[in-house]
Amino acid sequence: MATTPSPVPVRKHFSMIRGFHLADAFTLGNAACGVGAVFLSMAFMASQSLAQFLWAAALAPAAFVFDVFDGRIARWRQTHSALGRELDSLADVISFGVAPAALGFAAGLDGGWDCVLLIYFVCCGVSRLARYNVTAEALSAGADKVKYFEGTPIPTSVVLVGVLAWAAWQGRIGDAVWGGAWMLGPWQLHPLALLFALSGTLMISKTLRIPKF
Repeated sequence: MATTPSPVPVRKHFSMIRGFHLADAFTLGNAACGVGAVFLSMAFMASQSLAQFLWAAALAPAAFVFDVFDGRIARWRQTHSALGRELDSLADVISFGVAPAALGFAAGLDGGWDCVLLIYFVCCGVSRLARYNVTAEALSAGADKVKYFEGTPIPTSVVLVGVLAWAAWQGRIGDAVWGGAWMLGPWQLHPLALLFALSGTLMISKTLRIPKF
């Protein structure tokens, strides 16, 4: 006797609007600050206006504020979601990975080795966020949030932006960038770019554990 096949369940359409929470709006504010910093960095390279460089740098702490509040609002309203987690990681890549690297390039870290180190920094940030996303559940041990970070969190790159802003204020960017420039083989290296390499390496450290408060 032939049996009637079970109907194929209809996949429910994922609604971006219905899945959107107040915390996600703050996350997008974080991303907007990062994109604005990239645009201002490019504008500075064309105009050499110190104000544009400093505004680009100022958007980093603004992004950090948005990043702090989106997590607190999500916990307060108990609206954690997979969408929110992915939005947070993507926004952080822009604001604390790509934007600081763009600002560094605009500040004069544009030699061949500098570019390698800036790319390394961004790739470390992306890798660190990906690792966090896949290990957060294990690190939280059933709690609402993780107890510690493995490696430095990517928003610590705000410190790099602060160094660049101070250098710009002192007139020590471009040809006068702190540390000067070295010719290593075919490419130029500005020692200041080594701070980006250090920051990236600390992000992907497995042994460095930082308590999350």
